Amino acid sequence: MTVTYTSDQLERVDEIIKRNDIRFIRLQFSDIIGIAKHVTIPIGHWDEATSHGIWFDGSSIEGFARIAESDMYLVPDLDTFAVIPWDMDLSTARVICDVYTPDGEPFEGDPRYALKRQLQRAAEMGLEYQVGPELEFFLFKRHPNGSLLPLEPHDQAGYFDVSTDQANNVRRQMVDALQALGINVEASHHEVAIGQSEIDFRFGPALTTADNAITFRTTLKAIAQKNNLHCTFMPKPIAGINGSGMHVHQSLWHLRSKETAMYDADNEYGLSEVALQFIAGQLLHAKAIAPIIAPLVNSYKRLVPGYEAPVYISWGRTNRSALIRIPRISQGRYKSTRCELRCPDPSANPYLAFAAMLAAGLDGIQKRLAPPNPAEENLYHVDGMRAGLDTLPGDLGQAIEALQQDEVIQNALGQHVYERYIEAKTQEWDEYRLYVSQWELERYLTIY
Repeated sequence: MTVTYTSDQLERVDEIIKRNDIRFIRLQFSDIIGIAKHVTIPIGHWDEATSHGIWFDGSSIEGFARIAESDMYLVPDLDTFAVIPWDMDLSTARVICDVYTPDGEPFEGDPRYALKRQLQRAAEMGLEYQVGPELEFFLFKRHPNGSLLPLEPHDQAGYFDVSTDQANNVRRQMVDALQALGINVEASHHEVAIGQSEIDFRFGPALTTADNAITFRTTLKAIAQKNNLHCTFMPKPIAGINGSGMHVHQSLWHLRSKETAMYDADNEYGLSEVALQFIAGQLLHAKAIAPIIAPLVNSYKRLVPGYEAPVYISWGRTNRSALIRIPRISQGRYKSTRCELRCPDPSANPYLAFAAMLAAGLDGIQKRLAPPNPAEENLYHVDGMRAGLDTLPGDLGQAIEALQQDEVIQNALGQHVYERYIEAKTQEWDEYRLYVSQWELERYLTIY
């Protein structure tokens, strides 16, 4: 296969390679679950990568190809080329790749391609999709023997604390590394739970933001390891305290005018008809996108009442208990009009998460759906069932069933991704169902 780039792209990368004396390049891509994978090549093979792509065995990657159809090629996206700041001893760079078949066609099982297809669908409707995720994470100490168990949070601080926030210095290192990789960090702070932090980076086009989210997770884990800590994006590592979410701010923009498609000054909430239809679509498909945006057995131990995680399928203005929150629009800043989906968590594959979220919203626009009445009461302290509100799936098994009944979200993923994803998640759910936990032994062994 032949790969083509512009002269500006090639010159920019060549200049980075020479200036930093790059010796190795990591070709990065994502498996179907959202784990970053790498094929590392010496700099001598870089010309081959940019001319023909680099071959790898797709049958060894989660959710990719069977052995009979295993040949895959990694094609670098030169706009993502960056020097790895924590690996300077060996002068290594990283570039995110698209996956292709030997026939030169995009691989249907590539999560990045799934997102690209939905972005193209939006573009055909004259729209651009931009997102700004807020990824929360925990830092745990490593014991002298290298073990993480029993879990010991890195600090005992709380929301926005400074004096007791031992992670402040580690977060600064993380921010420096992220910015060196070209990610525009806007803020960092301690979160509600002990050992929990959040770093926010600037919103942008969904594909770039998904790339940044994958890079974000890899970077934070590497910096934590350098500080003899473990960074985890597991949604609920400790029972009884808040879990980690990935709230996603979303906005639509007109491609031609570059103006927001979300704002209408005459609407009570400042929302355009397109924005309301987009919200309606996401609410309609909320159950089916649940196993994509909250993909783990553990995710549903976060999505319970009482811990600032939404459960009821609803929307409202400044209501943090709603599934979709509409941040208040500041005077003169109508371009900041957006909706915030609050149920995703940071274990999600960002490519598939944004693809499913966009597909749900676009379905609402195409079908001209109207959202239900907003819920402005605090749903953390209200019986939502009595209020007539539907709920998210209660566990991964229910979420899988919802996805199996929703053709819109299945089509958004594509047949290959959908089938492999269901297969992987069903296996995960079955393993959990069959596992006898310590809780069960303590609860039942002596009684029965």
